[in-house]
Amino acid sequence: MLMGQARSSPLEFDARTIELDLMTAILGGIIVLLVVYTIRHYLFTLNRLFGRQRQPYLDIEQAAWPSVVVCVAAHNEERVIADALHALLEVDYPRDKLVIMPVNDRSSDATRAIIDRIADANPGRFTPFHRSGGRPGKAAALRDATEKIQAEIIIVFDADYLPARGLIKQLVAPFFDPEVGAIMGRVVPINAGANLLTRLLDLERAGGYQVDQAARMNLGLVPQYGGTVGGVRRCALEEIGGWNSDMLAEDTDVTFRLLQQGWKTVYQNRSECYEEVPETWPVRIRQISRWSRGHNQVMSHNLMRLLKNPRISLRERADGALLLCVFIMPPLLAIGWTLTIIQFFMTSHQWLFGWLALSGMVAYGAFGTNAAFFEMAAATYLDGNRNRIRLLPLNIFGFLVSLVSIWRAAIAQILDALQKRELVWHKTERFRVLSANPVQDLISPLDSVQISGAVELHGEVS
Repeated sequence: MLMGQARSSPLEFDARTIELDLMTAILGGIIVLLVVYTIRHYLFTLNRLFGRQRQPYLDIEQAAWPSVVVCVAAHNEERVIADALHALLEVDYPRDKLVIMPVNDRSSDATRAIIDRIADANPGRFTPFHRSGGRPGKAAALRDATEKIQAEIIIVFDADYLPARGLIKQLVAPFFDPEVGAIMGRVVPINAGANLLTRLLDLERAGGYQVDQAARMNLGLVPQYGGTVGGVRRCALEEIGGWNSDMLAEDTDVTFRLLQQGWKTVYQNRSECYEEVPETWPVRIRQISRWSRGHNQVMSHNLMRLLKNPRISLRERADGALLLCVFIMPPLLAIGWTLTIIQFFMTSHQWLFGWLALSGMVAYGAFGTNAAFFEMAAATYLDGNRNRIRLLPLNIFGFLVSLVSIWRAAIAQILDALQKRELVWHKTERFRVLSANPVQDLISPLDSVQISGAVELHGEVS
């Protein structure tokens, strides 16, 4: 009996040693990734504060402007669609070169009625696209609408976005460069003063665009086409196979498919458009969860192709890989903390590594998490709105909420993949109060408005 126990002890010890070594290797890899992302955040911030800034296309004011179609993606957007369409009517772009195409995707509210009335009041300015069936989701709707487009450039807005008067020219100007396949402008919250959440999201957006996106543009890395406040060259979009209706994050997918075909994405920091950010935490949680699931879906389809593509420079591949993996870092951070605690309390024979691992994770909490906050602080400085920096400590709560939401979304996505369930697109709820005039008049019930030039999918042409 004692001999049997003696024989089994080395085996048990070896199995435990292998488990601990495996945990150590995983934890070491996680710490390396955390350090890389931390350095990346600080590098981007220092570049924006002290580096050379690239805005190569903003001086183009006079040109032979190409034909443009502005697609306004809308699904049950009666609260906001009229404001967006009226703002587009006022943009500074040659009228004979600009067509506004509201893409009404299966709306069950008054969205269609509002679109048709505005189009009827402004003949020749609109080509509404009404979609009453087909696959749900923004990518699927844009894919169907693009089949009707002959213009050289496609600009895409969400229905809650309000463009400035000169925005369309600013977004079109980079396309005079034949290497440019996509353009992205800066998103600025219009409802930042609504409550604490919107103020925190305003800080987050400022850091993401004013620092992160602009630095990637400065450094010749991979700016991201964000699906709104941006556009694509139609021939480039056709070359990569169009919008992928299987993707929740069709914008990120387009960014990387264009990159792998040799097209560049440009970020214009001064080309601002105004959006509505979530005003309640449940809506914010659903939004960040959808972003996480969509982004990780794109990562699974593009990461290895990107890394193996010899046409792309090494620094673009490295930055693209880090960009693709950004939404897996919160789950990895949680795993890292779990492994650190196990190592610290259960590996007495490796006490030095336990202390080092714990010190490394604590150091990341001090320097890594603060790196993102450093971006936000730099953005408030660059924006000339330094009073906002007083809210910066409260962003730790937003960070924790995002951490948990992304972690839950990752688990749900894994379960969906195992059960072969399709990812579902969820629309972000709007909070804007309906304007008294002219929007209020536009949402009154009506039977049917016939608009010349409108297009409807799965129904008659109206």
